[in-house]
Amino acid sequence: MMRWGLAALSLTTALSGCDLAPRYKPEPLKLPAGWGDAKFLTDARPSDAALRSDWWVMFGDPQLNELEAQAMRLNPDLQAQAEAFLQARDAVAEAKSHLYPQLNGSASAQKNKSSHHRLWRGGTATGPTYMSSEQYSAVATWEPDFWSAIRNRTRVAKQRAQAIAADYALARLSLQAELASDYVLLRGLDVQDAVYRDSIGYYKTAVQITKLRLVGSIAPGMDVSRAETQLFTTQAQETDILTQREIVEHAIAVLVNKAPATFHIAPVNKFAFADVEPPVALPATLLERRPDVASAERGMAQANRAIGISRAAFYPDVSFNAMTGFMDNGFDLASLSNSMYQYAVQALLPLFTGGARRAELQRSWSQYRQQEDLYRSVVLSAFQEVQDNLSRTTRLKVQQQQQSGAVNAALRTQTMTMALYTGGLTNYLDAVVAQIAALEARIKLVQVQTRAFDARVELIRALGGGWSRSELPGSHELMPFGVLQYEKLHHATPVGGIGTQTDARSADLTGEKK
Repeated sequence: MMRWGLAALSLTTALSGCDLAPRYKPEPLKLPAGWGDAKFLTDARPSDAALRSDWWVMFGDPQLNELEAQAMRLNPDLQAQAEAFLQARDAVAEAKSHLYPQLNGSASAQKNKSSHHRLWRGGTATGPTYMSSEQYSAVATWEPDFWSAIRNRTRVAKQRAQAIAADYALARLSLQAELASDYVLLRGLDVQDAVYRDSIGYYKTAVQITKLRLVGSIAPGMDVSRAETQLFTTQAQETDILTQREIVEHAIAVLVNKAPATFHIAPVNKFAFADVEPPVALPATLLERRPDVASAERGMAQANRAIGISRAAFYPDVSFNAMTGFMDNGFDLASLSNSMYQYAVQALLPLFTGGARRAELQRSWSQYRQQEDLYRSVVLSAFQEVQDNLSRTTRLKVQQQQQSGAVNAALRTQTMTMALYTGGLTNYLDAVVAQIAALEARIKLVQVQTRAFDARVELIRALGGGWSRSELPGSHELMPFGVLQYEKLHHATPVGGIGTQTDARSADLTGEKK
């Protein structure tokens, strides 16, 4: 008997090593050696300074640093994404639980009374009309994972959790970049407002000059009208800029978990950002730096394991069941005579399902190829984003220099035409044209500078923002609790830098500094 048991155990152990999933070996992508014709760039080698996870400090703006810290700590969308990762970890625990025997206990007690005059009971019957029953039992079921279906489901759950961890990193990077972009735009609007205010002061002086010349009968009233038109038009444009600034400020407030009505950032008159030059890594390393690429790769790994699950459906599904306990009509349950037990082994093999299993297997292969296509698409999009922002960074540098020259020329023209008009050597129309050109050139320069700083932010985002695939939690780290742990289940221990601990400050939407 023992030999048969050992033989069965050996067979179970041997069969449990059968993994029907194909070997996971994606086709390697052939990647370019550099970044096109961006000759001003130097590809960063591993020894060079790489992007830091707090990359925004390169801009040298304390206000931006404080806002980024608040967003990382309090942003509700990011916290919700962390909870999604915890739920994925719980799904891992659920999938893995089927590898263990499932134990259940039950207890019941009942008492029944029948009628003395029930049907088929004779008038002289002396049988009992009361019956009681007490029962305690334990049931154990176990499904040996002969074909690795359960383990492949567990691996799929782990890979899905890793993909969600990558999605969390992508959401965090997107939040960081969105906040930095909004802040750059806000400061750009501040500088535009400063230009408008400077021009408005100049135009007020021009209105006074035209009025003085009108009083002296050396200039027509049309000059005053033209000067006032220019002044009021510029004031309206400044009001529009202030409106845009308020809207951007509201967006920043929401990102840092503050109610817009109570949030304010003091304006400035000029840019205070450092001249940032993000280190650009080799194209081959981009696949290790982008969270979306890592998430797409984990999708391929999941689809690969799903093939093994579909293959396992062609083999017998074996399960073991056992039950033992005591049953009595009183409380003498510990007696062996009142014991009971039951055990069974069941093997189920579908013989004909009309092609359902083959369809499932074929669909699994198709889904894997689909994930390969999606992965390649994500990689191409990643290269496009980097190349686009490299082009923007390159061209905006040149455009900024060119626009600075245009501003200098326009300001000289404005000064000369106003001097000529004051001396009576030209009409005021020439002065208005020069003023419009100078204002447009200065505003255009601020817009180009804003786009240049934003291009650097977008380039950093495209390069992965200092993230690395090595930050993904390992498959052995994903269990949210131990098998026999029944306490401290409110929050799981953070892994991969993703925690779900709540911050009491998240409920404070007032924007007041404590």
